[in-house]
Amino acid sequence: MAEVTIVEVAPRDGLQNHDRAIETAQKIAFIEALVNAGARVIEAASFVSPAAAPMMADAAEVMKGINRKPGVRYLALVPNSRGLERALEAGVDSIALFAAATEEFSQANLNASIADAFGRFESVMERARTLGLWVRGYVSVAFHCPFSGYVDTGQALKVIELIRGLGCDEIALADTTGMAEPHQVTSLVLAALELMPASRLALHFHDTHGRAIDNIQAGYDLGVRVFDSSAGGIGGCPFSPGAPGNVATELVVDHFEDSGVRTGIDADLIRAAYRRHVLDADPGADR
Repeated sequence: MAEVTIVEVAPRDGLQNHDRAIETAQKIAFIEALVNAGARVIEAASFVSPAAAPMMADAAEVMKGINRKPGVRYLALVPNSRGLERALEAGVDSIALFAAATEEFSQANLNASIADAFGRFESVMERARTLGLWVRGYVSVAFHCPFSGYVDTGQALKVIELIRGLGCDEIALADTTGMAEPHQVTSLVLAALELMPASRLALHFHDTHGRAIDNIQAGYDLGVRVFDSSAGGIGGCPFSPGAPGNVATELVVDHFEDSGVRTGIDADLIRAAYRRHVLDADPGADR
């Protein structure tokens, strides 16, 4: 039976831009519930400056508090060497770096040019490799930028080449604004496959216009087998004005399982985890 890996990003990408704070204990319980639902790769925390992402200010406490299960990868975002050291102190062994496909978004997201951002990443990667960390590299706004519009495939490919040159174990191409269409996904994935095998690629979609499942299928048809999603469809980039949430994990699971593709995830348990640890923890949430 065919299989895919779903990277559950709700605890980080989902909660980072949440309009109400979720207590640390609830975050930990949420992560553990997602693992119990079958998630085996979870983006759990972010070690960016608390001033930039206040909802992630308790990243160290979250990572230290998780009851880690064998066979589960707990990813943490690190923006620079300082963030890496904080992550290491919290016991992180898998990290994610975020680059941007456009200069405008790089300045908004990282307060640095693309070149300067990669200068930071080089020292992070050197330390990560010395310690044997697993590293994922994101290319944000790979299809569309909220500041400069649709991104040319060639421009995105330049940044993909840069992040590949760092030696990341996996590269995720992100539709940060949810504006991608299947033909764009096909074009960029085909170009990326000239640089690396499909086994090193992942795709990250938001569902702005309800095209995320079609975009996921376009990537799957070209051999990509790793896809990001968020329980309850929560999330959205704080540096991408108006961007709605990620594609919902339960929808992705249902899509693949209905197609005869195994995910290893129980969609009903994902729904229950979201309701109990996010909705019920948020008295102002819509139900």
